[in-house]
Amino acid sequence: MVGLMRWGVIGGSGVSPLAKGQGWQRRIVATRYGEAVCFVGRWAGKEVVFLPRHGEGHTVPPHRINYRANVLAMRKLGVQAVLATAASGALRRHLSPGTLLLPDQLLDLTSQRPRTLFEGEGAPVVHVDLTSPFCPTLRERLKRVAEELGIAVMDGGCYVCGEGPRYETAAEVRALAQLGGDVVGMTAGTEAALFREAEICYAVVAIVTNWGAGISPQPLSHAEVTAMMEQRLPILLPLFERVIATFDFADCPCRHSLDTYGEAARKWLEQ
Repeated sequence: MVGLMRWGVIGGSGVSPLAKGQGWQRRIVATRYGEAVCFVGRWAGKEVVFLPRHGEGHTVPPHRINYRANVLAMRKLGVQAVLATAASGALRRHLSPGTLLLPDQLLDLTSQRPRTLFEGEGAPVVHVDLTSPFCPTLRERLKRVAEELGIAVMDGGCYVCGEGPRYETAAEVRALAQLGGDVVGMTAGTEAALFREAEICYAVVAIVTNWGAGISPQPLSHAEVTAMMEQRLPILLPLFERVIATFDFADCPCRHSLDTYGEAARKWLEQ
């Protein structure tokens, strides 16, 4: 990977850490799969690339996000590790709104999105390992820093990624819980697989914004989601800031996911 940027932060519904940084510059990054808008600046004494997942002004629904362009833009800017937020609905009653959860497993139930960065004429066939879909190294660091800061986080859980943009039915919520899911969202599953292909460490903090349909005593609304995200933001930003300031980028298996395929696969990503 080239460039000086090291950290990436992806914000979704209700999240914009730009106000915390200094001198953020808007960048349009061209990739083989289209353009991505990023903001480059300094945060916690480090060079950071912030990417608004849903575009500027939250204009792109989850099923229309250009995930591949976003991931390749991060790689092109030299990002080695990404911290992301994910607004999530609880599939279990004990996960009350406001809970912060560090998922360690994933059920990806999407079907209409691109599945790989390696697509097109001349692309190598790549099968990355996703036994641990979220970077264990980053997850452990998030957990330890949360403990240091006195921030309550739930360690482990299964994130279910749905297609969106609608919310789930009550029957779907019951079924997803029976499959082993703990929280449900619409974005992090797609990102996890693509970042692994890009050899970039990726971890997500799932913010429980509401109980899922059938558990919640009232109909679901996006206003409820954004309100809870904004409420938890003052807790979440110090967590990310401390991790970025103190993490030393030790080697990680995530950065060797293409070793089996040699330099041909890596060169494909750079084109």
